[in-house]
Amino acid sequence: MEQQLTLDEIQNFKGKYPKQLWYLFFSEMWERFCFYGMRGMLTYFMVTHLMMADDVANLQYGATQAFVYAFTFIGGLFADKILGFRKSLFWGGILMIVGSAILSFDPEKFFFLGISFTIIGTGFFKPNISTMVGSLYKKNDERRDAGFSLFYSGINIGALIGGYACIAIGKNYSWHLAFGLAGIVMTISLLTFIFTQKSLGPIGLSPFKNDSREKELEETSGFETIKPEVASIQTAKPSNGKKWYEYAVYIGSLAIIPVIMTMVAKTEYTDWFMYIIGPCTLIYLFYEMSKYSVSERKKLMAALVFIIFSILFWAFFEQSGGSLSLFAAKNLDDKLLGVFTLDPNGVNNAANSLFVIIFAPIVGLIWLGMAKKKIEPNTVVKFGLGFIFLAGAFYTFFATKFFATAGIASLDVFTVAYLVITFGELCLSPIGLSIMTKLSPKPLQGVMMGMWFLASAYGQYVAGILGAGLSKGGENDSLAQKLITYTDGYKQLALYALIAGIVLIIISPLVKKLMQEVK
Repeated sequence: MEQQLTLDEIQNFKGKYPKQLWYLFFSEMWERFCFYGMRGMLTYFMVTHLMMADDVANLQYGATQAFVYAFTFIGGLFADKILGFRKSLFWGGILMIVGSAILSFDPEKFFFLGISFTIIGTGFFKPNISTMVGSLYKKNDERRDAGFSLFYSGINIGALIGGYACIAIGKNYSWHLAFGLAGIVMTISLLTFIFTQKSLGPIGLSPFKNDSREKELEETSGFETIKPEVASIQTAKPSNGKKWYEYAVYIGSLAIIPVIMTMVAKTEYTDWFMYIIGPCTLIYLFYEMSKYSVSERKKLMAALVFIIFSILFWAFFEQSGGSLSLFAAKNLDDKLLGVFTLDPNGVNNAANSLFVIIFAPIVGLIWLGMAKKKIEPNTVVKFGLGFIFLAGAFYTFFATKFFATAGIASLDVFTVAYLVITFGELCLSPIGLSIMTKLSPKPLQGVMMGMWFLASAYGQYVAGILGAGLSKGGENDSLAQKLITYTDGYKQLALYALIAGIVLIIISPLVKKLMQEVK
């Protein structure tokens, strides 16, 4: 019988990257293909095949994405406390494959059933794989950043290919094939993980694994495009007869599918969920804050500033899956640089990932160079710069109206807007969950992690509401009138983003003071 690798053997690897990183790289790359492929199809499919009004489809999109991020936090907790990262990843992958298969079979009849499986599956899969990447390295290993950079490129390669391929196949060939392709690549992702997981040694095992050793795995923050992942510590403990907890999670996650179906299909239920969960979480946080010193409360207030502004950022940024998807379908030509014929929805879904792959290393070097000269902006100013780039992007989306003929705008200008929005994203990418954990007392880190995920969920939810407002217009509006409706809305979003960025930069000294020694 082959002996299991120890954590020390894994972490004492030779060379730049551990071999396990490549296995996780390909698993995550194909999973992101599935996720961003599905995300890019939702709004367009709801309008063209479920015959929803544009504003209703935007609300449905916002509700779906909100539940994805809410369940990401819940899935992370179950992984940390009961299933372990590996079983959670496997279960999430199975649910995502089932969801894709349902959608592939009959996407019109079983749309909400398939989406509900995908929501819950993503919640179990998404938080865990990046946490395992962090566990491949010792805490102060200088090779860690290079490893996460490689993993980061895998995420964006998957998003780039899936974002373009699925929507292009759906529009031009078959929606059955498009949804089925998402399931096929998710199967490849899961098989890659299954056949390579032995190389992970003790990493990601269930806390209830029947093993008398107790091995603490290193705490790590996850790393994704701009969306933070769960950070946690897992410990292998004796089983104590608690195996039934795992079965309860499996059964419970299936039993809740009808509830998710109902809440996503009828967005008024999503409204009530969001109205209740946010205020209750804030009340609980303020109660917990009362137990800590003035110094710790100040840090928590700084964390709340980041949380509130992150909701705004996601609300604007996530127009890409909602109103911008419909704008691309109706009001863009299909010529890039006058040479390449591309599906405008594919460009809408994939351009950001392409630019991230190209420019992330460059922006990283710029920050390093500025740090050496001691002129690197602090975290709050970077957040503010992210909003200013976001404003520039939406002003560019607005400017497409000046490069339009008979209501059909330039794909070139539209793509430039995504280049600008990418720089905004790259200003924010280092912040995320890491700043939450730095600003939180250890007993409250789980709560703050939950707050950050809920902020992402609220951002998606607000994105749907904003998209619905942008998409309202007369049924018989001409393409030219639709172009004006969309672009005038993007001009308003640009103004709001600009104001948010300026406010953040102005208050940065105050927030930095609240943060105290935290950088």
